[in-house]
Order: sequence, then C-alpha cells, then structure tokens
Amino acid sequence: MGGAAALGLGLALAQPSRSVVVITGDGEQLMGIGSLATIAAKQPRNLSIVVLDNGHFGETGMQRSHSSLGTDLVAVAKGCGIADAFATGSLEGTGQVARRILARDGVSFAQVFIEANEPPRALPPRDGPFVKNRFRAALGLKPF
Repeated sequence: MGGAAALGLGLALAQPSRSVVVITGDGEQLMGIGSLATIAAKQPRNLSIVVLDNGHFGETGMQRSHSSLGTDLVAVAKGCGIADAFATGSLEGTGQVARRILARDGVSFAQVFIEANEPPRALPPRDGPFVKNRFRAALGLKPF
C-alpha cells in the first residue's frame, strides 16, 4: 500500500507516448503521500492520478482516514507542485476528470469524493510472479 502513484510515475516516464492513469483510494494515497512531491518534480505530461475518496481505510476495516479528519489532498497535491489538482463529488465532475486525462497536458490530480460503504472484499492475489507477469502482459510485454 502506498505505491500506486509512484508506480504510475515510473510507468509514465518509461512509456511517455502512452497515457497513464492511476486510480487509487484515499488511504492508499495517504500512505504514499511523498510520491506527489516526486511526481511534481518530474512533471510527466502523460500522468493522471484519480483518488477515490470515501474518507476511510477500506482494506483494514473502515477506520476513518485522514482525509475525513481534515487533510485536504488537493491542497497537498498543489503544495507539492501539481498545479492541475481539483476535487469533485458530483456525477458531472467525472466528465471534468475524463477531459483532463484525455488532454494529456501535464500531471493532473483529481480527488473524487464517493460514498463510504463496505462492499464485500475481494483481496488481490499475493503471488509475486503472477502479479508481475499480469502487469507485464497488460503493458504488452512478455513474461519472464
């Protein structure tokens, strides 16, 4: 947990001709908050970060996250140097998220407020080689 945005940055730098969209949660982004500073320093034009914020750490039992306790993730992103950072909580706002992703005009950061509920859990596989090869396949690369 905490590595999604950093992984997205590495992918965006390695694949500059492809759009990279990181879709993560507030708890995961809070755990990797420092990656926003590195992303701002590198400024890849093809990276968008979308944080689905339900104000809770869903994977560990729905404890309230810092974003529900006063941490403003948009302000943090802007403070790190990501100029195109915004929040939305409406269905209309999702169109704004999509337009910024498609524009590929620099790093964008969207905090999307969603309802806090506790759906059934489906934890990802923990088999390292399987996860690595699935990721490589999604990039069109051969497994090894």
